[in-house]
Amino acid sequence: MRFATIRVRQWLKAFPGALAFLCAVALLAGCGRNDQPAAYQPQFGDQPATAPAIKEYLFGLQPLHNPKHLFDVYSPIIDLLNASIPEAHFTLEASRNYEEFDKKLYTRHFDLALANPYQTINALKHGYHVFAKMGDDAMFRGIFIVRKDSGIHSVADLRGKALSFPARTALAATMMPQLYLHERGLPISAYEARYVGSQESSIMNVYLGNTVAGATWPPPWIAFKNDHRDIAGQLKILWMTEALLNNGLMARDDFPPELLKKIADILLALQTSKEGREMLARIPLSHFEAASAETYRPIHDFVARFSRTVRPLNE
Repeated sequence: MRFATIRVRQWLKAFPGALAFLCAVALLAGCGRNDQPAAYQPQFGDQPATAPAIKEYLFGLQPLHNPKHLFDVYSPIIDLLNASIPEAHFTLEASRNYEEFDKKLYTRHFDLALANPYQTINALKHGYHVFAKMGDDAMFRGIFIVRKDSGIHSVADLRGKALSFPARTALAATMMPQLYLHERGLPISAYEARYVGSQESSIMNVYLGNTVAGATWPPPWIAFKNDHRDIAGQLKILWMTEALLNNGLMARDDFPPELLKKIADILLALQTSKEGREMLARIPLSHFEAASAETYRPIHDFVARFSRTVRPLNE
């Protein structure tokens, strides 16, 4: 074997063009075979082969309206976040009722959440922090709806009657109206409080005659009037409570700070564009504003007063 190798080397040295000739022969022989793989061709795609996975984040909404209406109202805002922040993807999640939403919130199911002020201060104990809130605090008040032919004129007329409320933990639509009645001489023991699951249900119970009065708050009542003009025409607002702080926007404590800043910047600037103002009008709301846990200190005082005078509260 060593002798043959030496002889080949000597032959190639004697005939300098032989190497090129042998290579050409080998190449022609390869081209004539049908069982050889095709030459490599590079493949091009829209994304690199190692493109990172996009992180999914859940945005939970308290039952301000029925789930369909919630998606109709808030989906454009979520779509804007997804278009503006391509490195993340946000998904809306509605809940059937307040109890379901509370359970999800307090077990840290949501990455982001829009909650009423009572839920907001409770969520602080479960690892959430406030980064913004809904503006228009004057809108955050309870209202009492009655039929126009109800014959209800004073708080005393409700004694012994059935009243509808969305849920025990609805602040504007339940707790504030119940405190309103208590402070005017009608304790919760003096009427039948029915917790019917949603804002729309509280209103519809009045229309159907199941309750003589129902509590809600302005945004659901405005939406109800737009969607059910004939029914709403037979109802009216009888009383309204004083106002408190509006709903809070929260992030779980493990949410990326740099991503949260991008979200806050987008939400806090919605009112500066025509598209953003149209999104806000669906809520209806004029703007979001920056907030923190300290912003909600007055809610702690309200809850303490409510628990002491109306009924005890549990998460």
